[in-house]
Amino acid sequence: MRMPCGFLIAAILSLPAHGMDRSADVARKLRSFDEHVQSVLYDWNGVGIGVGVVVDDQLVFTRGYGYRDYGNKLPVTSKTVFQIASNTKLFTAVAAGFLVEEGKLTWDEPIRNSVPSIQFYSDSLNNTVTLQDMLAHRTGITRHDSIWYRSEFTTREIYERLKLLEPAAPPRQVQLYNNLMYAGVGHVVELESGRPWKDFVQERILAPLDMGATGFSIPELLEQPDHGVPYDERRDSTELYRIPYYEHIDGIAAAGSIVSNIEDLSHWLIALMNEGRYAGRQVLPASVLEATLLPSIALPSELGEAHGWWELQNPVEGMGRRTASYRGHLITYHGGALPGFYSQISYLPHERIGVIVFTIGKHTRKLTDALSYEVYERLLGMSVTPWTDRWLEVRRKEKQADAAARSRAGAGRISGTQPSHALQDYAGDYEHPAYGVMRVGLEDGQLQLDFHNLHLPLEHFHYDRFQTPDDEQDGLRSVNFLTSPHGDLDRATMSLDEAEATFVRRRTPVDKRLLERLAGTYESADGARFQVGLQPGATLVVASPEGPNRVLIPYRDLEFRIREFSDVTYEFVMDDDRVTGLRQTEPSGEYFSKRVDAR
Repeated sequence: MRMPCGFLIAAILSLPAHGMDRSADVARKLRSFDEHVQSVLYDWNGVGIGVGVVVDDQLVFTRGYGYRDYGNKLPVTSKTVFQIASNTKLFTAVAAGFLVEEGKLTWDEPIRNSVPSIQFYSDSLNNTVTLQDMLAHRTGITRHDSIWYRSEFTTREIYERLKLLEPAAPPRQVQLYNNLMYAGVGHVVELESGRPWKDFVQERILAPLDMGATGFSIPELLEQPDHGVPYDERRDSTELYRIPYYEHIDGIAAAGSIVSNIEDLSHWLIALMNEGRYAGRQVLPASVLEATLLPSIALPSELGEAHGWWELQNPVEGMGRRTASYRGHLITYHGGALPGFYSQISYLPHERIGVIVFTIGKHTRKLTDALSYEVYERLLGMSVTPWTDRWLEVRRKEKQADAAARSRAGAGRISGTQPSHALQDYAGDYEHPAYGVMRVGLEDGQLQLDFHNLHLPLEHFHYDRFQTPDDEQDGLRSVNFLTSPHGDLDRATMSLDEAEATFVRRRTPVDKRLLERLAGTYESADGARFQVGLQPGATLVVASPEGPNRVLIPYRDLEFRIREFSDVTYEFVMDDDRVTGLRQTEPSGEYFSKRVDAR
């Protein structure tokens, strides 16, 4: 299926005379741009593209190419509302900056000095990580996107999980992009301002900038009569198909929830390019905008090193955006990506030229960068770099490589194997402290995976490894079940983000009243007495004078395990509803201790 190339709509702008002069100048310099984008739309099998150009303090050029709703053949316009995804991040950085201006936060002191409730993985991180570190992706903590993606976690729950994220590198040594840190900052904004992040951004940024069509959710997007509809290209064909809106965004709202259009975002760009001024008013603090631009950590010149394309060089991470040199011109920019919607918002600070580009469809995501750069080159009178041709060649090769890789999937499968247990034994809830619960069910003789609103069948691969079908949108998930030394299925591993995560099987909690009865004094076979105590949190602990205390972890019925040795169990013995002893089982044998206080 090929995209018709003849559909273009130009917005009619009402501008004063000097604005008309600039608009005419931009239109002249972009005279061949419309034809170029129409050709690109055809070559890339695109759905819809929106382009806006801001010069000084005016939106001087808008174009819509193709369709905002491919199924109903509705055109893209300057009013079409899209998800801007990670272009939300600069709004969050600026929101935090308001609180820095008010003295409630600081950029470069440990954030715990201002927000004692925030916790990271270690005391070292607690005493080091700053607001700037969080906003510049330089905490040393990797993405862990599977914690939030498709999950129902609230912002507070994500905030509380920051302490579970082990760093992969020391702070400020490498840039590791992390959406969770922006969720954390969003909660910090709420804690320090007394207003939810959305309300704060609405009151302090969106309303003063007259961004009336801008919101924070898919329902708000759908309220707008002119809104985008997400589509993608089939991975093994050129068929365009509609995909669901990505709606599980509340927990990570401060990292990527904003929905907006070219007209509203032009107001944002005007304020950014004019030291926070908009319509004659100081809306954003100039010092905050300057702080977000300052280099926080250097980045590699990826395009040059990977492809030999050196037009964009020496990028550095600021806060909520990056800066770099584009063919000798300072540029600041950031992209956005959620299923179906892709964007780039950028500007040249010295020339005060800004560009907004939206595209629909993951297969056209690179056009947001490519078309932005081409607009700048045309407006600056430069030779035009063949960005769209470069990336089209890369896209075609990627598509071929992906198809070839899928054709070889399962090559390592060992035939003739069977699961080690009956299928019903695999069913249960498995939990990871950060990622949450992975539920495995059994329906009509087949295992089912339920993880963060992902519901897919699990098919036997080999031994105790099962996997889902390779879905167009959700990909393939492989789950490997592990047994305890006692032969029970007690863990499951799944590759998530940058590493493998282990989920531990949930056990039915023991009633606190029973735990109280199990606590008491016991005597070993050699006559030594020891205590089994009940600690806060309904946790039993074996306190022995001969060794370290052992925390008892509920296993099944009256049987408990310990963290230190997976092949050791403690089982309480009852006779006629009376606790009579404690049986300790380990590979070398079984030991019995009798209860010596009446209970």
